[in-house]
Amino acid sequence: MFVRFLSAAMLCGVAALGAASAVSAADTVSEQVDKDIRAQLGASLPALNITSIEKTSFSGLFEVSSTSDQPLLVSADGKYIIAGEVYHLDGLKITNITEQKREVGRAGTMAAIPESEKLSFVPKGETKATITVFTDIDCGYCRKLHKEVPKLNAMGVRVDYLGYPRAGVGSQSYNKLVSAWCADDPMSAMTKAKSGTTIPNKSCDNPIARHLELGQRVGVTGTPAIVLESGKLLPGYAPAETLAKQLGVL
Repeated sequence: MFVRFLSAAMLCGVAALGAASAVSAADTVSEQVDKDIRAQLGASLPALNITSIEKTSFSGLFEVSSTSDQPLLVSADGKYIIAGEVYHLDGLKITNITEQKREVGRAGTMAAIPESEKLSFVPKGETKATITVFTDIDCGYCRKLHKEVPKLNAMGVRVDYLGYPRAGVGSQSYNKLVSAWCADDPMSAMTKAKSGTTIPNKSCDNPIARHLELGQRVGVTGTPAIVLESGKLLPGYAPAETLAKQLGVL
């Protein structure tokens, strides 16, 4: 929606204002500021679905969250917007506080997905960690990752699949995902399809279009895209051992 116009110098300047301090529960946005920001953004950006407006530790700037994946820093009158990544610099440590904010929201979004919408490969023993994978049957690295699922299950990692047909709704990839979700044995159908076996065409009430929209909203740009329970997004393929170490189960 926006061109990210923060230069490295501007990022450092914003971060230097003091991104480290948290806002207390009592330190809320005034009704007038909330009203002004909503009025201005509503007039200029009517498609922006605002979910919250919060104070920041940057003097004169407020954080506007919406149903998009891009938080905005906005002036009190709503007439100036900074869209981009904000980093906190602390000696040699550099923290992307914008992505930290996204992870919190992403974790909540993933937790709200009904179990009935997922294709879940569950360990036979104790489940030590869960990953949510946006997948496309025709994606080579998705197929490679699927071969790692038995290893992940053996290490106590549950794998929840959501459909993400990169070619869009109505494409062949979309139809394959729908057929897998609608099969009598969805997990078996998914495994067969990812091995290159043609599965019977099936149709039913399914969540694939919702998954695609959800993935785009939480920052998925390709497949596989792995979301940890913390909300951290890992783009691309990773071997089972690498994932297990990152999850702390190995």
